[in-house]
Amino acid sequence: MTLTRPIRFFHRQRIVEIADAPATRSVLDWLREDEQAVGTKEGCAEGDCGACTVVVGELADDGRLKLETVNACIRFLPTLDGRALFTVEDLAPGGLLHPVQQALVEHHGSQCGFCTPGFVMSLWACYERHQDTGTRPTRQQLADELAGNLCRCTGYRPILDAGLAMFDAPPLRLDHAPVAAALQSLRAQPALHTASGFHAPRSVDELAALHEARPGARLLGGGTDIGLWVNKQLRVLPELIWTGEVAELRRVERRDDALVIGAAASLEDAWAALAAEHPQLTDLWRRFASPPVRHAGTMGGNVANGSPIGDSAPVLLVLDARLVLRRGERVRELALDQFYVDYMKNRLEAGEFVQAIVVPQAPPGSVVRGWKISKRWDSDISAVCAAFRLRLDEDGRIAEQRIAFGGMAATVKRAAAAEAALAGRRWDEAALRAAQAALEADYQPLSDLRASAGYRMQVAKNLLERLWLETRPDAPLPTAALELRA
Repeated sequence: MTLTRPIRFFHRQRIVEIADAPATRSVLDWLREDEQAVGTKEGCAEGDCGACTVVVGELADDGRLKLETVNACIRFLPTLDGRALFTVEDLAPGGLLHPVQQALVEHHGSQCGFCTPGFVMSLWACYERHQDTGTRPTRQQLADELAGNLCRCTGYRPILDAGLAMFDAPPLRLDHAPVAAALQSLRAQPALHTASGFHAPRSVDELAALHEARPGARLLGGGTDIGLWVNKQLRVLPELIWTGEVAELRRVERRDDALVIGAAASLEDAWAALAAEHPQLTDLWRRFASPPVRHAGTMGGNVANGSPIGDSAPVLLVLDARLVLRRGERVRELALDQFYVDYMKNRLEAGEFVQAIVVPQAPPGSVVRGWKISKRWDSDISAVCAAFRLRLDEDGRIAEQRIAFGGMAATVKRAAAAEAALAGRRWDEAALRAAQAALEADYQPLSDLRASAGYRMQVAKNLLERLWLETRPDAPLPTAALELRA
């Protein structure tokens, strides 16, 4: 029998204790209804608009305070346990505007003001991070930081101007010492189990035993999908097991000849590691949702969810990723390309969970590419997501080929016929055309609100042609010549 205790976290210079919160109570609802902290707004209630952006702080492995933006509307209150919560009210407690806020005033970065607190919090997290390192962001880096914050009336030019100007004022820093001290004291508390059915085990063994004993409980990663079940579908989730307190599952490590991504590692950390090994994936990383979603969401959750438009799976498929699956004390490995059975169905057994994603090192000479097509450039769901891995031998023949698409079928899957059409051939235009034609046998895409079936097929063929244009042995085009934006 597990002993229950209250949720405890640091907020407004004090440790808050909450004993009776439902497991799926959102941080946003608690702020607005219980704390009367109404600066944090509700816009979309699904993590898309950024009006509810807050900053969560926790101690990193080196003891330093790490600050990250998250969406309060889809963040469940119990996940704040042992952490610090900052809102727009914390920036000007005595009425004196913070340099972030003052810069927005001076550069006319606010009109109706509804979205402004969210922009302030994203800019504040950026401000703190760059003050730590003594650097200043570029305009493009600021735009990337604000990719999860939408404004319908001001436009982004004055907001970006304010982001650049906020470093001109005398610095006003968060005092990290009292926050770190409070979080250190909270570390001594036992693992969280609430009376409302929220469990936060701290080891893989504890997680495995708990999930095996409670196979009906829902595993919770970052809540970036499950939060919408609650807000939009009004689903009742009576019992949750959160993976966010298991340190081993949050690590991303290079082991021997493979990258091991713990299932609870954030999307931001996991994509950063993949892009470090394959820099051509950087653009796909930055376009995967928004910073607040990437800070909270997990790559393990994205893979286990099994959405046919999940952008992690195509890349992981072409890199021959394997999944480490755990049920009780039993551990097994399964190739990712064998994991999905049908739409939103996989081979996980009752009480089993994804423990890690193992990504082998690509053979020398491999070319890896990943591209996303969506209606918006930033923070949008893919119509088509493509990933490729290609290796040519010394004679210019294709020695190895991997092609995978999301958005083209009920599951993310490899293009077996197109791969077969390329095997052993010279990488020339004839091979390209054969592979493009073979895509018709690999996929029968559907039409929906994001794209028609015909558009998806044409885009898939076009992306294969882009791969050829960039990697053909004779006169390959530089990547810059094919970029959609400067």
